Amino acid sequence: MDYFSTAFGAALALIFSFDREVYTVVWTSLYISLIAVTLAALPGIPLGMLVALRDFAGKRLLLQTLNTLMALPTVVVGLLLYGLLTRQGLLGHLGLLYTTGAIIIGQTLLILPVIWNLAIAAAAGADPRLLPTSQALGASLWQQGAMYVHEVKFALAAALVAGFGRAIGEVGVAMMVGGNIEGFTRTMTTAIALETSKGEFEFALALGILLLATAFLVNFAVQRFQAMG
Repeated sequence: MDYFSTAFGAALALIFSFDREVYTVVWTSLYISLIAVTLAALPGIPLGMLVALRDFAGKRLLLQTLNTLMALPTVVVGLLLYGLLTRQGLLGHLGLLYTTGAIIIGQTLLILPVIWNLAIAAAAGADPRLLPTSQALGASLWQQGAMYVHEVKFALAAALVAGFGRAIGEVGVAMMVGGNIEGFTRTMTTAIALETSKGEFEFALALGILLLATAFLVNFAVQRFQAMG
């Protein structure tokens, strides 16, 4: 207990002294995850609206595939992306391996099924009168989608939060294609794993506290957004 309380005090000291190394890792994680969520949301939300509004051959198979991909292990994404980005790989000439760009690509692929699937569920939970009403008014497919986005904006915000949580809390992609390079591709999760293995428990604990604080603040912001509606 004394060990943990001492480590906890040291972790708080690192946080409130605004230790540069700690906050560099935090900023790297936030930067990568926010960009990944944005890139995943750009196709994920429109595709979710499209799938929800239209019936087509293979729709059930698509939904089953998306449900499966939501639980896709991060190390599998990291492994496949590593094979593509390594020097001998198909995309090796791009020189993206062990860069933040590689992590962003991996996290985008990881959370796209999450946002896409939750967007479909959000649209399915909308007022059932919305679709026939919009069709009766002669709304185009894009206009119908815009109406649904406005109607279920709170559920979509929750989908984005789920995607962000998946991105910022993952380890496999960031470790395998980012390389955990200090000051460059080291994220909170990879730094926690590394520092704990090195015996730097105080540093890892500081990052763990900040990771939880980030999740709390993001969820608090979404709740405030929902309350304003």
